[in-house]
Amino acid sequence: MTDLTMTSPEFDDGERIPDRYGYEADNVNPPLEIDGVPDAAETLALIVDDPDAVEPAGKVWDHWVVWNVPADETTISEDWSPDDVGAEEGTNDFGEPGYGGPNPPDKEHTYRFTVFAVNNTVDPGTNADADALRDAMEGHTVAQATLEGTYPA
Repeated sequence: MTDLTMTSPEFDDGERIPDRYGYEADNVNPPLEIDGVPDAAETLALIVDDPDAVEPAGKVWDHWVVWNVPADETTISEDWSPDDVGAEEGTNDFGEPGYGGPNPPDKEHTYRFTVFAVNNTVDPGTNADADALRDAMEGHTVAQATLEGTYPA
């Protein structure tokens, strides 16, 4: 069995995220490829956040919260819609449903794209945030992987 991994054809781990994926640009999610999903996984979840936002915003900023992606849905295309596969998405910290791209207010930030392999479907509630999703997945996450990218201010 392989380990769970996530990559993007648009940027390598630790490298710069292309401008078009930013909040003030096209504001669409970059394409993502997921590999090594464990057999025990029924669904996948995604959280995109900005831990560097703690200083300017007072918290880790959530950019995208998605859950109940079928475990065999391992290609997330650019400008992907969870509705197409029966998945759900919550509210980002811009106060909007769906993806909210990088938008650092002060300096270059590092953004984490984390995929979770989950052994069931979860119900964190309508318009859930990342904390509610993490709570709903507790004890059900069988693997996770993170892809990081940077974005300039």
